[in-house]
Amino acid sequence: MSRDIELKERWELVVSKLSIQFADGDQLDLDAIIYLIGIQELGQLDRKFKKDHKLDLMHIAICKLLVPYGYYELDFVDEDGWPHYHIKEELPTLKAGEQSVLMKEAIVNYFLETEYI
Repeated sequence: MSRDIELKERWELVVSKLSIQFADGDQLDLDAIIYLIGIQELGQLDRKFKKDHKLDLMHIAICKLLVPYGYYELDFVDEDGWPHYHIKEELPTLKAGEQSVLMKEAIVNYFLETEYI
């Protein structure tokens, strides 16, 4: 099976499972899944977040997702439990479609590692 087909199938599985679990079957988009990963990584699952914290959660998720690619590294966790990352290597300039593929691949790998899929 080609890598692209395998990624597509795994991505669809992630979207399906998360959509059923968190959105009553309404299909979640990439940003919503990144947000959910941010909440998971913060570990404060039963808390309401303000808009600026939602962006911070997405940032946490993106950093966490790109750690295996060598772009970020966990620096420390502050007294409120928020992880802070530092840049190890600048991200290359990617077209929108390439960014999307990188994030989908990173998300699929995250959920493989956590044995969600």
